[in-house]
Amino acid sequence: MAREADGGGDGSGAADTPAGDGWIRPDRVVVGVVAVTAVGLVLRLVGLGSRPVHWDEARVGYWALRYLETGTFRYRPVAGGPLLYHLDRIAFAALGVSERVARLPVALVSAAFPLTALLFRDRLDRAETVALSILLATQPAVVYYSRFLRGDVLLAGFGLAAVGFALRAWDRRSRWDAYAAGVAVPLAASASGFVVGYLACWVGAWVLVVDKRRVAADGGAGMRAHVAALRKRLTRNTRLGARAALLGAGVTAALFAPRSGSSTGVGLDDPATIHLAVYEGTVGALRRFVGVRIVDRVPDGTHAILPYLGDAGGLLLTLALPVTVLGVGTTLQARYAASRRPLVDGVGYWGLLATVIIPTIAEVSAPWTLVHVVVPLSLPAAVGLVGTLRWGVSAAADGSAPDGGRAVDAGTVVAVLLAVLAAGAGTAAVGATVYEPPDRTTELAQFGQPADDLEPVEAAVRAAADGDPATPEVVYVGDSYHVPAGVTTRSPPVGDAWGNRLPLPWYVASAGADATSTENASTFETAYGNAATPPVVIAAPTHRDALADRLGDGYEATTFRTGLWNREVVVFAGGRAVGGQDAVEADATGTPSPRSAPDTGSGW
Repeated sequence: MAREADGGGDGSGAADTPAGDGWIRPDRVVVGVVAVTAVGLVLRLVGLGSRPVHWDEARVGYWALRYLETGTFRYRPVAGGPLLYHLDRIAFAALGVSERVARLPVALVSAAFPLTALLFRDRLDRAETVALSILLATQPAVVYYSRFLRGDVLLAGFGLAAVGFALRAWDRRSRWDAYAAGVAVPLAASASGFVVGYLACWVGAWVLVVDKRRVAADGGAGMRAHVAALRKRLTRNTRLGARAALLGAGVTAALFAPRSGSSTGVGLDDPATIHLAVYEGTVGALRRFVGVRIVDRVPDGTHAILPYLGDAGGLLLTLALPVTVLGVGTTLQARYAASRRPLVDGVGYWGLLATVIIPTIAEVSAPWTLVHVVVPLSLPAAVGLVGTLRWGVSAAADGSAPDGGRAVDAGTVVAVLLAVLAAGAGTAAVGATVYEPPDRTTELAQFGQPADDLEPVEAAVRAAADGDPATPEVVYVGDSYHVPAGVTTRSPPVGDAWGNRLPLPWYVASAGADATSTENASTFETAYGNAATPPVVIAAPTHRDALADRLGDGYEATTFRTGLWNREVVVFAGGRAVGGQDAVEADATGTPSPRSAPDTGSGW
């Protein structure tokens, strides 16, 4: 079994030896990683529901509620991978509906990912293994999006786990690790469509590892020999690979297959249509993904590459400087060093390729793309960090490098150690922004993050909810919000008008209320001139004055910023001030479970 040991470590990752009294001492590496994981869990759970939901979170949460109500689900690439919907449906059914519960599955699953460091113990030494777990648990960008209802962190974590299990299966000839890798890959794919970028990164990283100095040295003979050896090894394990692939296909079908619920369509839950559901969850899902995410984006869906790459580079240097510098530096050092550490090389190449590939395939320039770079770079960064600290300690002790090299002056040692401390302090400073209220100056926040607390809106809507779908409690006013009668928004894709309402549909749905819409103040007057006005009216700012005259003193208007800039709505609440004491007291009553209600055809 190939081992990758670095200076100062044994590379074995083995458990501590038995004690003389007959008891087996705890494996200190496992204990350390588990302790780090516990800290990471706390970092993810503290104040989990304090930040208002981002537009992307609102989409997923809203449609997860619909999935819970109806039992109907169909994978649609425009709405992201299916994993979040399955997890949130379970969470909502078990714990009720709230921002905290919506984010809880991502927080809990991502909190376990520092444990993946243990998968690399055959190729990392003890200190490097623990250091990797620390970086995965505490990196600000990773922590921030572990508290966010998107699949980026889940994709990165399952992707890293897939690589770890695959390497263990290769090194140990372990069928159980092969099966685990076969499960981790579809879990990663079901988390986010960015998985196509991961596949490209993995292939590119493998080519670069195989290519290391071989082509230039022998005209490609070494690479051909390596590929031949790989093919021979895979041939001997064809049966195991087939079983792992079959298991992966089964997990893929289970995650991507439609559910019919109470409808009469194709569903995995209908014995008569299971075969069709399996097809839809595999071949059909792939065809839809390629059609929506690849074919339909060319040429109209393309974007300017260089600005996206520039944004990604700036964010890496601003928000993840230590991991970026250590990860890139260690990868380059490993590539040109005399000794070979394929793990460090390969995962480092994965991170470097991701800095280009992920922004290229992204639809928007957003800070969550950092996650797909930081997670793989964390492994070579952990190796570099441990190596730097060992060098500094050794040099400070005897004035020479740990490999017996020339003497090192004290000033150099102090400078290096101070740089390490400064990098740690910088990371801590960035980490503090994880818990700050959303602000335009917060680099981790994206434009679709509301700048104001929207719980008062939810409280007002919840207080108005009457349980009767025939009498909507909320009406949206404005062309930009109006969905014509007969057009459903119960499942994606939906029109721009519904998207312009975000994130408010989540708050309306989580409060158990019904909504409708009108085009403008005039059509609002026509609709409600001789009828009871809904207790909550949400309008574009241009309609504020006209609606204020129409609604009178019985409604109080409050402006909310539903984005970080240039995104405002006016909320009229009848009989109470939005955000006043009555709303606070209503919110204290708790969040009710969602109701099953038919679609009115004119609401959300």
